Amino acid sequence: MSGLLVVRPGALTTLQDPGRPGYAHLGVPRSGALDTAAHALANRLLGNPVGAATLETTLDGVRLRAPAPVTVAVTGAPCPVRIDGRPVAWGAPVRLAAGAELDVGRAESGVRAYVAVRGGFAVPPVLGSRATDLLSGLGPPPLRAGTVLPVGPPGPDPVAGADTPRLPGPPTELVLPLRPGPRADWFTGASLARLLSARYRVAAASNRIGLRTEAGPPLERARGGELPSEGMVLGAVQVPPDGMPVVFLADHPVTGGYPVVGVVPPGPALDAAAQARPGTPIRFVRRR
Repeated sequence: MSGLLVVRPGALTTLQDPGRPGYAHLGVPRSGALDTAAHALANRLLGNPVGAATLETTLDGVRLRAPAPVTVAVTGAPCPVRIDGRPVAWGAPVRLAAGAELDVGRAESGVRAYVAVRGGFAVPPVLGSRATDLLSGLGPPPLRAGTVLPVGPPGPDPVAGADTPRLPGPPTELVLPLRPGPRADWFTGASLARLLSARYRVAAASNRIGLRTEAGPPLERARGGELPSEGMVLGAVQVPPDGMPVVFLADHPVTGGYPVVGVVPPGPALDAAAQARPGTPIRFVRRR
C-alpha cells in the first residue's frame, strides 16, 4: 500500500466520503463531504468509487509529498494546483512522480477543494465511513504535518470523458429552497413572509456544523416557551433565540431544542452552501 505525506495541512483539511448515515438513533451524525458533487467528481476523474475518501480543504489548500508515483485530481473551489512549483490542471487527473510535491493553493473563489487520489485514502473506517466528524470526534483527526495517509489499490480505469468538470461555480448569491415545517407555526405569519422575501448573508461563524446567517430580519416567535429536544436532519433550518436562521450541514447534531422553521432538501443547494463564503447573499424560496 502506498501513501502521501502531509507537508502542509492547511487551515482545516479533513478526510471525507459520503458519510455514515443511519446512526442518528445512536447519536452519531451523518458527516461526510459538504460539497457532495465535487467529492463525487474528484473520484470519478480517477476511476474511484464515489465512496472513496477524499481530502476536503478549507480556503488555503494543502501540500502533499508522494513517496511513490500516484495520480490525483482536485475539484471543488477553483484554486491553483502545482507539482514541484509547476502549474498543472485543476479538475483533471495529474500524475505525481516519486518524491514530487502537490501543492493545492488558496481558493480563488468558494471555500472547499477536494483532493482525490487513485485508489482512495485508505484510513481505517469507523462505523463504515472514513469521514472526519468534527462534532462527535469520530473518524480520523484533521490533517497534521508529518502524517502519512495510506492509499488503497487502484480500481478500473477512469471513465472516458470524465475530465471535463460540469459543476456550477461557487455562488455569488445562495438561493436555498425551503420546505416549511415542522415548526413553522412557532413563528408569526409576517415573520415567515419576511424570511421568504428578505436577503440574509453568510456569517463568518459558519462551519461544517451549520451555515449561520446575518444581516437579515430575525424571525419573531408566535409562541413562547421551550421546545423539547427532537430529531434534526441534514438541511434543517433551526432558529435560535436571536432569531437568525442556521442551516444544518453534514456535521450537525442529531437532536436540538430550537424550532425548525423549514428544511433545505439535500442536493445542489446544500452543495452550493458548502462553497458560500462569508458575506455571500442568501435568499430562501418556498419549495412545496
